[in-house]
Amino acid sequence: INMKNDTEVTTFVLKGFTDNREFQVVLFFLFLAIYLFTLIGNLGLVVLVIVDSRLHNPMYYFLSVLSFLDACYSSVITPNMLVGLMSKNKDISFLECATQMFFSVIFGTTECFLLAAMAYDRYIAIYNPLLYSVNMSPRVYVSLITSSYVGGISHATLHTVATFSLSFCASNEIRHVFCDIPPLLAISCSDTRINQLLLFYIVGFIEIFTILIVLISYGFILLAILRMRPAEGRRKVFSTCGSHLTGVSIFHGTILFMYVRPSSSYTLDHDMIMSIFYSVMIPMLNPIIYSLRNKDVKEAIKKVFGRNWL
Repeated sequence: INMKNDTEVTTFVLKGFTDNREFQVVLFFLFLAIYLFTLIGNLGLVVLVIVDSRLHNPMYYFLSVLSFLDACYSSVITPNMLVGLMSKNKDISFLECATQMFFSVIFGTTECFLLAAMAYDRYIAIYNPLLYSVNMSPRVYVSLITSSYVGGISHATLHTVATFSLSFCASNEIRHVFCDIPPLLAISCSDTRINQLLLFYIVGFIEIFTILIVLISYGFILLAILRMRPAEGRRKVFSTCGSHLTGVSIFHGTILFMYVRPSSSYTLDHDMIMSIFYSVMIPMLNPIIYSLRNKDVKEAIKKVFGRNWL
């Protein structure tokens, strides 16, 4: 027992992409530009929803929460990754690693639930628009947003406690750019079978549950669209729903590839690239997906920032 305590890992080393200095500099400026665009795009959408009274409805409240989540998600991972790219010291303490994983799982899981809530909101708005303000009252949409956060916090707590209850004594080198669950399990010297089962089944359940809500909601939306006669109304619905479906497809496709599969198929190099995609690239893409095809958002941008500047 004493020997185990002497060799227990207290710090980790995030190995990152490469040791090539020139490539690290290129990656630093690339991810810095992506991060700045992510913050400006997502926080800009939050400001638009607050400032413009035309965006004061549940659909845009959900969108502003999604933008806030994306900004936070990126901020948990990208600044530390940028420091690692420019610094020779790539150490991260045990507590910092646990904190980073905890918050990244919170924001990622909350986004899963929120995307499902947004699909339900679109169903309520399109299937029975006359009762939308009643069925999607502040009590309802605040409860949906709160429940999404509760689900995210519960899921993050479970995996963080389960992962950091393991022993790390064989190696402290994480082949990743941030503290994610699979690379941490890969370097543990404990039996990780229970952790692997938790990851597979719980993430799988969350994915199935949220994707089913999206599919059922859009099934009813499709029925409502088929009933519509004016072509203009159909185009507007397709534009709004198309943006949401694009965001949902990209996000869930990446999550399913990353976590809902047998542990024997994990390849850390490929997983690192996919992790960067859903934690850095998707938060940057969401403002583009949800704003460029949305007439109300574009009008709000013109109003706030001015037509001449645009």
